[in-house]
Amino acid sequence: MAEPLRISPTVAIPLEEVVVRVSRSSGPGGQHANVTASRVEVSFDVRASTALTPAQAERIAARCGPVVRAVAQDARSQTRNRQLALERLQGRLAAALHVQRSRTPTRPTRASKRRRLDAKARRGQIKRGRGRPGTDD
Repeated sequence: MAEPLRISPTVAIPLEEVVVRVSRSSGPGGQHANVTASRVEVSFDVRASTALTPAQAERIAARCGPVVRAVAQDARSQTRNRQLALERLQGRLAAALHVQRSRTPTRPTRASKRRRLDAKARRGQIKRGRGRPGTDD
């Protein structure tokens, strides 16, 4: 049995849940590409997975859709393209599972307020200097 696809330290997907399809590639390989099926497409059905909790499945489905796919046809070898496609699938699933840390609101410091007001005063001085010159007789 193959090793499961590790998405995060707590989530691993068995490779039995990942569907692998191969077809002819339009990538490199010359005449060799005309006779070998080196393009690899892997797909993962989020809703049918037993490895994910309902909350994780909902999060991935909301961000990537009910079926997550990855395609590789970069290399000449089918095995290398399979590795690449699985890595891309793993990256997409990991990005979809990532929870953004909430921002803790902070107040501006006294120095930053002073810098902002000084910059506004300088800008105002520049704009006042653009007026028409007065008549100084």
